Amino acid sequence: MLAITAVVLVVELVGAYLASSLALLADAGHLATDAAAVVLALGASYVAAMPGGPRSTFGYHRAEILAAVANAVVLLVVCGYLAWAGINRLRSPGDVEVEAGLLIAFAAVGLLANAVSLVLLRRSDTGSLNLRGAALEVTADLVGSALALGAGVVIALTGWVQADAVASLLIALMILPRSWSLLKESSAVLLEIAPVGLDLDDVRRHVAAMPGVIEVHDLHAWTITSGIPSLSAHVTVTDQALAEHGVGGILDRLCDCVATHFDVRHATFQV
Repeated sequence: MLAITAVVLVVELVGAYLASSLALLADAGHLATDAAAVVLALGASYVAAMPGGPRSTFGYHRAEILAAVANAVVLLVVCGYLAWAGINRLRSPGDVEVEAGLLIAFAAVGLLANAVSLVLLRRSDTGSLNLRGAALEVTADLVGSALALGAGVVIALTGWVQADAVASLLIALMILPRSWSLLKESSAVLLEIAPVGLDLDDVRRHVAAMPGVIEVHDLHAWTITSGIPSLSAHVTVTDQALAEHGVGGILDRLCDCVATHFDVRHATFQV
């Protein structure tokens, strides 16, 4: 996917220059952010897999989250530029001449390449969230190329050059919610907000309902990196439960409870 994206990016940049097309430039910008996202994700995955040192006891898993923040910021900057350039061209197109034939040709290359990428990713789908995310990226690229192609057809048939600027604005609108969502999710991890879908009140009720448990307090949940939710809590138990199961047995039951019911497999309890 990265190889195809890089080739199409270069092709569309050349096409944007030759055709004087803002829509192709917008789509190329979209592709550039996708390529950068993949490179950052690959680099972050490598760093995250490195063993932790004496002081980095959680390892370097947060490298992936920092990469996601960087991607989100770049996406927002690109989105802002495309909106500014598109609105300026709509208000005062001047003597800009968009080469409709070149625009159609280069957009068609992008459309075909993105379709191939999408087929490859769907054929290799293993249920991985990363693959699913990559498929969504390529689908967005496919729509972007289709919009650029549509702008070229409109210009060729009607001569309305502003269609190019309209297409670039639509591509910017398509990028905005995705970049904002990425920034919000990665910021939630850095701020150590409880993972989405994990109701701490429900966790507290579940653990408190276990035989021998008197009270649950100092309950915290956070995400080390995507796919690794963590939880800690202080749990007060009866003397009878402690005598019957021992500290080890109680810890095993508590960890099994949150792993089974809430899919949290990195949990620390103080009994």
